[in-house]
Amino acid sequence: MADIEGVLFDIDGVLLTSWQPIEGAGAAVRDVRERGLACGFLTNTTSRSSELIARGLCDAGIAVEPDQIVTAARLTAEYVRTTYPGAKAWLLSNGDVSSDLEGIELVDKNPDVVILGGAGPEFTHEALSRVLEYLLDGVPVVAMHRGMMWETATGLRVDTGTYLPGLEEVAGVNIAAVGKPSLTGFLAATELMDVDPEATVMVGDDLIGDVLSSQRVGLIGVLVRTGKFRQAVLELATQQPDYVIDSVADLPALLETLLKS
Repeated sequence: MADIEGVLFDIDGVLLTSWQPIEGAGAAVRDVRERGLACGFLTNTTSRSSELIARGLCDAGIAVEPDQIVTAARLTAEYVRTTYPGAKAWLLSNGDVSSDLEGIELVDKNPDVVILGGAGPEFTHEALSRVLEYLLDGVPVVAMHRGMMWETATGLRVDTGTYLPGLEEVAGVNIAAVGKPSLTGFLAATELMDVDPEATVMVGDDLIGDVLSSQRVGLIGVLVRTGKFRQAVLELATQQPDYVIDSVADLPALLETLLKS
């Protein structure tokens, strides 16, 4: 029997799309719990706090508590508190995640650090130019993640990771990014679940951000063909996921096979 202690789920594109459940998602999560496995959720979603994300999952028929969700905002708050103690921050993000930024004082001007959340209408020419000005003035910028895109009911949307290289090039600095594909999130999530990374299955729709990154720290990577999945990306990749399934609805069958192997 394979040594599996828990399953870590990405949310957007795996369990939900535009906050509507993907078929079989609720049953897949229930199956994990019925097997006695730990269950966790790791997301770069920055348009909602962990509490609102949990509420959205519950409304979609997927029972979860807010403390089971590791968000990029929560990880960023910890990083900023540790790296820049007492710093005041200007936040540019789509959605209100201030409740996940516990201990960080948010200001509108003269920040000690700039925090970039998820991209959206707030990422205007003026706002991004302001970020660049802060960078050139020596103010550190921290990104919640380097995600390049996400899937909506009406198509793909570019995310914060598409803007960071240009800002870094002009300012001549590297912008710290905390959420996926940074390895910190996977380790924090498995620690919260009280499981070993090597005994944890990571289910995601992003080949690089979810699956290959998790495999780098020992997790068992499972790529689903929903959300932002693109077959061409998979075919061109030099590194491959441990497993590929059509959707999260196929996870119970995969777990059955793994646990018997």
